[in-house]
Amino acid sequence: MQQLQRWLLLIATFASNAFAQPHTFTWQEVRDRFQTNNPTLRAAAISIDESRSQEITAYLRPNPDLTGSVDQINPFSTQPSPNGGGNGYAPFAFAFPSASISYLHERQHKRELRKQSAEQGTAIAVSQYADQERTLLFNLRGAFVQTLQQKAVLDLARENLAYYNRLLTVSNDRLKAGDIAKVDYQRLELQRVQYETDVQTALVNLRTAKIQLLTLLNDRTPVEQFDVTGPFDFSEKISGLEELRRLAMDNRPDLKAAMQAVEKAQTDHKLAVANGSVDPTFGADFARNPPIPVYLGLNVSIPLKIFDRNQGEKLRTQQDITRNERLRDAATAQVFSDVDSAYATIQSNLALLEPYKDVYLKEAVEVRDTVSFAYTRGGASLLDFLQAQQDYRSTELNYLNLVGSYLTAAAQLNMAVGQEIIP
Repeated sequence: MQQLQRWLLLIATFASNAFAQPHTFTWQEVRDRFQTNNPTLRAAAISIDESRSQEITAYLRPNPDLTGSVDQINPFSTQPSPNGGGNGYAPFAFAFPSASISYLHERQHKRELRKQSAEQGTAIAVSQYADQERTLLFNLRGAFVQTLQQKAVLDLARENLAYYNRLLTVSNDRLKAGDIAKVDYQRLELQRVQYETDVQTALVNLRTAKIQLLTLLNDRTPVEQFDVTGPFDFSEKISGLEELRRLAMDNRPDLKAAMQAVEKAQTDHKLAVANGSVDPTFGADFARNPPIPVYLGLNVSIPLKIFDRNQGEKLRTQQDITRNERLRDAATAQVFSDVDSAYATIQSNLALLEPYKDVYLKEAVEVRDTVSFAYTRGGASLLDFLQAQQDYRSTELNYLNLVGSYLTAAAQLNMAVGQEIIP
């Protein structure tokens, strides 16, 4: 029994450790989970299905009308009984039963135009869905980048704290040897609070970024069991502005929706013109009218379009074409503005990142290590040592923030172009 309990405890321990292991997601995995689970995106997808159902309604034929009637019912009518027993009650003796059926025949391709308009409405719904997905993916990418950035900041804070702890150990040995004053060591020890604060702040910021990412994923996974991974760096290879503009004109779903709206407005105008035409109603009736046992009649009803020729709807749809053309022009201008702005932002970030990577980071490390080495041997003042540590910390942190700004600007450029050109 005790052996079984030990085995169960061992299995439970392994299961607990496995459960506690955080699952790390790449950007592609995060994106796939987002497209599957995000409630806003899933709700937007339903609008496409709703629009497709309207296509069915638009292409339905008019229902025929069936009318039945019985006329010439005489509630006071009597007739002699065939058995000679007097007059019998006969209200339907001279009844006139009749039935008729009629059908409205639509001319000028009204059904086809209604269906075409509904299909164009579905195409607009698809483009609007893609545009909403584009915006939400930008928010998701921003949260993903923020998480990567805070992970890098946390690693830097821990590295700085570990480095500073090693220097404190050396300074403690110097204090014991009488090489430095106690007040100098205390000042060094007080400075350690800043590095501990950096670590705790980075932990809180990382946790907050993960919570934001989990919210977009509609995921209830505990923060401790969720992590992301990906390159936190920048690329100097970016397409030219003209190429980016061309890609944006081809791919932007909001511009595509604006163009589709113009086409739909033109179809709606054709439908309004068609609705102004005459639609005849064809009918047939059959009845019994003694002494005629049964007869058949045909009729046609044609409305006279004297006053209402759908003039108002024709004018409205014509104006709607012009309105959508203006909106298309505005969307085109917005595309160029978004691309140019995002391109300028990312170029500005690159202009700052390149000297950081080529010069400033190396110099900050060299200055920190040189001054630290000199201070531990009495060749540099405490003020120089603290300043060198602060300069290194600021330079590294500024570099990480610039990389984060670059990746955010890259996400902005991807959104402006309408496709992921910078992974």
